[in-house]
Amino acid sequence: MHEIQIQQVPFDSPVAQRLITATLADLAARYGGSGDATPVDAHEFVPPAGAFLVAQIDGQAVGCGGWRSHGEATAELKRMYTAPEVRGRGVARTLLAAIERSAREHGRRRLILECGDRQPEAIALYKAAGYERIPNFGFYADEPGCLSFGRTL
Repeated sequence: MHEIQIQQVPFDSPVAQRLITATLADLAARYGGSGDATPVDAHEFVPPAGAFLVAQIDGQAVGCGGWRSHGEATAELKRMYTAPEVRGRGVARTLLAAIERSAREHGRRRLILECGDRQPEAIALYKAAGYERIPNFGFYADEPGCLSFGRTL
C-alpha cells in the first residue's frame, strides 16, 4: 500500500479546484444540476477561520476536503471527496482525521456537515467515524434527502 500524504493548500489553488470540479461532477451525477449550489468563498478556508486539505498518493492528488467556521467553536466540513479509483484504500478516513485535527488545532470543538441520502459511502464513513445525525442546517436544510451530522472533536 502506498502512503497517503495530506497537504494544506489554498482553496483556490489549481489542485484544489481540479478536485472540487470532480466533487461537483460526482454530486451532479447523483443529484442533477450543478451538484452543489452552496455558497462557498475561498477566503472561508484560510486559517485560522478554516483550512483546505488535499490527499495525495505517489504525488497524485486523489482527495480533498476542508472546514470553515460555523460560529465560534464549530467547524463545517465542506467539499469532501475521494477519487473513485482510490476508494476503499483509506484515503477518506485519513483525510477526515486530518480535517478534524486541523479544526481542533484552530480551537473548534465540534465538526458538522451536510450530505445527501444518495451518498451511502459518505454516510457510512461519517457514522463509522462517530458522527451522529443532527437537525438539518445550511443551504439544503429544507431539501428532501438532506442529512446532517455532527461530532465533538
